[in-house]
Amino acid sequence: MQPLADRVALVTGAGRGIGAATARRLAADGADVVVNDIDADGARATAAAVEALGRRALVSLHDVAQHAAAGELVARAIDGFGRVDVLVNNAGITRDALVHKLDERDWDEVVRVDLKAPFSVAQACARHMAARGRGRIVNIASLAWLGNVGQAAYAAAKAGVIGLTRTLALELGKRGIQVNAVAPGFIDTAMTRKVPEPIRAQFIRKIPLGRIGEPGDIADVVAFLASDGARYISGQVIQVDGALSVGVGGAF
Repeated sequence: MQPLADRVALVTGAGRGIGAATARRLAADGADVVVNDIDADGARATAAAVEALGRRALVSLHDVAQHAAAGELVARAIDGFGRVDVLVNNAGITRDALVHKLDERDWDEVVRVDLKAPFSVAQACARHMAARGRGRIVNIASLAWLGNVGQAAYAAAKAGVIGLTRTLALELGKRGIQVNAVAPGFIDTAMTRKVPEPIRAQFIRKIPLGRIGEPGDIADVVAFLASDGARYISGQVIQVDGALSVGVGGAF
């Protein structure tokens, strides 16, 4: 069974990590995939994996943090595949520093990539989806939206993504568009591998399930939200974190 058979998905930041895992999972479920990333090698590798699963892939190197480029990406996806059924806003960066050391340029860049880009791509897709009367938008947020030391810019941007998600769900529901967010916890990606080992170990000790998450753990949830099984879910934030965010102070 392929729950996304013959649908078209657009995944930003799909060159590695969660984005690449999501593109592969959506392809395995039957979707053709527009693979977007500014990393050309990563995007092409993901596209090859999609095609190996028997689905069509279209590579895009658009910088979705540029509003015009986001619109061009969506136009190219529609030109290439005829439509966009599922948008996964995954592209993101971090520029970590304690707030008194945070450079203004780093703040601006994180907000540009992590918040403006999801808005820009969602806006372009929403116009197309509304005309068709259906669509799914899944925004990748982060558990950091609850606040995290050294991540003022990232936390603020991801909290903004959640506010954007809830507002889009309210505005677009009458047009047949469902909008949800997935907030990953501590996931094994290139971004988290930069965390010093003592801090990684400290994080893992706080996770009640006792392990770091895998990109596929997030991809599975995204695939569900894109499927007909999630046909009455909208405006929600699903935290995929091994119960890290549950309780006071995490695991004992």
